[in-house]
Amino acid sequence: MNVMNSILFLFLLLPLATGMLAWLLPWRKMGEILQGVGSFFLLLLSVWMMVAVMRKGAIIAWNEWFYVDAFTAYFIFLIALVGFTASLYSIGYMGHELETGRFTARQYHRYYLWFHLFLFAMLLTVVMNNLGFLWVGIELTTLVSALLVAFYQKGTALEAGWKYLMMGSVGIAFALLGILFLYLSGVNLLGEDPRALNWTYLMESAHRFNPRWMEMSFLLILVGFGTKAGLAPMHFWLPDAHSEAPSPISAVLSGVLLNTALYGIFRVYLIANQTLQGEAGRYLILFGLLSIAIAVPFLLVQHDLKRMLAYSSVEHMGIITLGMGIGGPVGTFGALLHMANHSMTKSLLFFAAGNMVQKYHSKRIDRIAGVLSSQPVTGGLFLLGLLAITGLPPFSIFVSEWMIMMAGFQSGYLWQTTLFLVLIGIIFAGMGFYAVKILFGDRPAKMDKGEMSPWSTYPLFLPLLFVIFFGLYLPEGVREVLQQIVHLFKGGI
Repeated sequence: MNVMNSILFLFLLLPLATGMLAWLLPWRKMGEILQGVGSFFLLLLSVWMMVAVMRKGAIIAWNEWFYVDAFTAYFIFLIALVGFTASLYSIGYMGHELETGRFTARQYHRYYLWFHLFLFAMLLTVVMNNLGFLWVGIELTTLVSALLVAFYQKGTALEAGWKYLMMGSVGIAFALLGILFLYLSGVNLLGEDPRALNWTYLMESAHRFNPRWMEMSFLLILVGFGTKAGLAPMHFWLPDAHSEAPSPISAVLSGVLLNTALYGIFRVYLIANQTLQGEAGRYLILFGLLSIAIAVPFLLVQHDLKRMLAYSSVEHMGIITLGMGIGGPVGTFGALLHMANHSMTKSLLFFAAGNMVQKYHSKRIDRIAGVLSSQPVTGGLFLLGLLAITGLPPFSIFVSEWMIMMAGFQSGYLWQTTLFLVLIGIIFAGMGFYAVKILFGDRPAKMDKGEMSPWSTYPLFLPLLFVIFFGLYLPEGVREVLQQIVHLFKGGI
């Protein structure tokens, strides 16, 4: 136990120390290397933690405040993987922004401090056993990421950061009320026990809680944390924040922050589904379909490249939520796999979009053309990412969407699954239309051919590897982790 306590403490300390040192060191190159190395060791520790949980079971540390099971370890790995890739990409992308005078050297060092604090906040959130402190962790992610959204300190960036902060605060207030109602649903059983809001303790007694209070609690938490997850109808902050943030941050916001909020929803869902005898899933299906449907018109009439990708994130958070709501071994497995697939694919797309925005000096789709000619590597990767995100085989998202579709039909959700297929078909057509405009045609006459820098190009191949590989073959270790999580969700019904 003492060893696990120490390792978990070091794991959480690493991003804090990395960010502080990158901020304090006056030498730019040393700070860049240090923060990249720190992110790499964080990724290695996340892999070690996932293997340890698979071999020895859940890690319970620090007087039961911290809890790491297969579900948590999976999220830790996704956060560390996207964080590592974004830390490498930041060297090229943010370095170019510094050299072109978008901000000062002091702000550049501050970026790495906030970036690694952001990773710390997400990691802290998912390892908390206590739902009250999980709520605090999600609020902390809002405060830190708002600074990154508003990083450029110009009118539109400040507006997006402020809107994000306000919407996040409203959502988190709903979630807090939901957690209070959750306590009320079992107050006669929980009493004043200091473990009363520990997830492990709540799971043991969930079948004895008051269903009426629990239903209200779950709805409030679904709306509250769903605001941070980008679920409709509280998704309005997301397109602005993703569009105005630096592209590495857009990738982290879309790739793992949204998943972190879903983590909070699904932890409570496991409790609520026991109390409500399997009926909580219908709310996930409703919010999932609503999110996919609302994303459709905005994707079809979009003029901003990064906002288009942001509305795609709303769609995919809806798909994950729909899969969880459908449930069963296939639906849950598909939803969990879709989390990783979306994280990798959307990271790839936001990185590529960042390269295009820097090359063309615009985010407007009508001003970006001939990318395959002007930036062959970035354009090729963006094309593969677009094909993947729209669910075409043989890419990974096709596999997880196919599983969710099969689970829907097998479980009797015929009209819901049919609507899901129609909506993603429309989205495929819309994004394909924009892909042709962006990638093909003639590049501007005065624009040179070539990539922005190796540091903003080579990191894109890491998420691409997962996008292709997971579409063709799912490693046995990953399959075992997901099956353990599926077993956990089956146990909650």
